[in-house]
Amino acid sequence: MREIKITKAEAGQRLNKLLGKYLDAAPQSFIYKMLRKKNIKWNHQKASGNEIVQEGDIIQLYLSDDTIAAFQKDMKAKTDATLQGDILYEDEDILILNKPVGVLSQKAQAGDYSINEQIVNYYRQKRGEDHLFTPSVCNRLDRNTSGILLAGMSLKGSQLLSKMLKERSLEKYYYTVVSGVVEGPDRIKGFLAKKENHNQVVIYETIQEAKSAGVTKPALIETHYEPVATGRFQDMEFTLLKVRLVTGKTHQIRAHLQSVGHPIIGDGKYGWKNINGRLKKEFGLTHQLLHAGEIVFPESGQLPEALSGGVLRAPLPVEFQEIIRSIIWQHGIPEDFAVPDLKN
Repeated sequence: MREIKITKAEAGQRLNKLLGKYLDAAPQSFIYKMLRKKNIKWNHQKASGNEIVQEGDIIQLYLSDDTIAAFQKDMKAKTDATLQGDILYEDEDILILNKPVGVLSQKAQAGDYSINEQIVNYYRQKRGEDHLFTPSVCNRLDRNTSGILLAGMSLKGSQLLSKMLKERSLEKYYYTVVSGVVEGPDRIKGFLAKKENHNQVVIYETIQEAKSAGVTKPALIETHYEPVATGRFQDMEFTLLKVRLVTGKTHQIRAHLQSVGHPIIGDGKYGWKNINGRLKKEFGLTHQLLHAGEIVFPESGQLPEALSGGVLRAPLPVEFQEIIRSIIWQHGIPEDFAVPDLKN
């Protein structure tokens, strides 16, 4: 017989779902059969599987070690708990990382090893292999976008972050360098649709335009931006922008800025090839300069005191800082404008 004690991280889950994570190679029919036959009990009682487990509950598995092992495929998958990215904040419910460029937030194919898998292994190393909660990232950044990544390290943390993201009570700000001179702040709206068979999106100004192009369900998007400073390199002009992402769709910032004539430099999908080619030759730039640099948290009694009503900033990657200094800095960045880690 094996006993599992429910910790705070696992509390609030339905029993059958929790058992499905522990016996992750077992069909639900097997789990329900074991519950009916009382080979699996909850607090020494027969259970249906619909019970909501609480901290301190005990699950008894009257199964042999061989049977349990046969129905577990991922509990001891990878042991490497190295995180690619600096930890900006951590408690028992929430983990916030500064994701580097070149790393997936979540795997796109079966063999990928993304930040999400790294967080799972980090969690298991810290809290034990037999914990029945699986942490996961709550927001997503493109492979070549750096910056703030939020992860729930308990059911409570995951639900809270997901709720705030859905309700848009978290304000998310990005820094980027775009081609051309942006004269002033603006808020732009549009309708986004994914290209069929392409990892790329198209922006339409109006829903009528989208539907005329054959798009049945275009997604309404909204992006706010304000120029921080402008600069020039040779005959090319650029603007450092601070962007607020109101809605959060795939490639939204990249495609939306391109649609108004200010593509992000280094962006191979939506940028200008001639500009990107020259910047690659001069600076070695091979990816878009887009960094999720700041999150403003709402005041909430559900959040830890350190986050409630606070601002969290992620330092810009070194390459990003160097290009800003080469292109933008000499033209002046306002002293009262807080660009993370960008100091004279």
